[in-house]
Amino acid sequence: MPELPEVETIVRDLRPTLLERSIIRAELSHTDVLRGVSRPALLRGLAGTTIREVFRRAKHAVFDLGARRLVVQPGMTGSLLVFDRPLTGDEAKYAVLRATLDDGRLLVYRDVRRIGTLLWLDAKGWDRYDAAIGPEPLDDAFTPAALHRAVGRTRQAIKKGLMDQRLLAGVGNIYANEALYASRIDPSRAANRLSAEEYGTLHEALVRILRAAVAHQGTTLRDYRTGTGDRGHFQFELLAYGREGEPCVRCGTRLAGTHAIDARITVFCHRCQV
Repeated sequence: MPELPEVETIVRDLRPTLLERSIIRAELSHTDVLRGVSRPALLRGLAGTTIREVFRRAKHAVFDLGARRLVVQPGMTGSLLVFDRPLTGDEAKYAVLRATLDDGRLLVYRDVRRIGTLLWLDAKGWDRYDAAIGPEPLDDAFTPAALHRAVGRTRQAIKKGLMDQRLLAGVGNIYANEALYASRIDPSRAANRLSAEEYGTLHEALVRILRAAVAHQGTTLRDYRTGTGDRGHFQFELLAYGREGEPCVRCGTRLAGTHAIDARITVFCHRCQV
């Protein structure tokens, strides 16, 4: 599913268009994307609200509507787009949520397989949601020591620790693979066995790669699209993820792949990553 760079890209694309726009009415085609709210309550709640802010938390796009927040996790096939024309073909077919804005445009949550989720949270619900997620890797306060504190107490594999949203926000399979490869750390090592120096190296790699991925508007391997409907470009910069069986760019060893760490593909160099 879209990770931190992809959702950050979507939010940055949408924010200038949506800030201070009012939602006149909303339509929802399917309820299986809803969590903790009914269709009537969501549609009633959206109508007449003003979008005060659009931001990202972890892998979610958050629309601050005053008393409540609409939280969207796009999932593997979800996207958020603004249209200034009627929807056509697949645009209309897969439009799960449509919100008509006061300038006539349409904010659409599109989800082909409806794997994503929509949350409708009041202040207390938002506080509970926010408190359950770890620190943001791109925040200024996120130092090597902060990474060590967040992940370094768990005995699970360091790759799983990086992807655990309770410990660290926004990192998924693609960028965990890339950061561990860049820092030469075996993804199966227990997180609590890494040294402070190794956490420093990992921090540098993780932050650098996430920032680079945002600059390239994320990674499009299949379904992900930016907030303007374009493909991301960071897939051309990947050195580990998706390269199982190809030569390591550092030593030429054939990159290995395993599902044993967390049931997802982990690509690594058994010679460079120790």
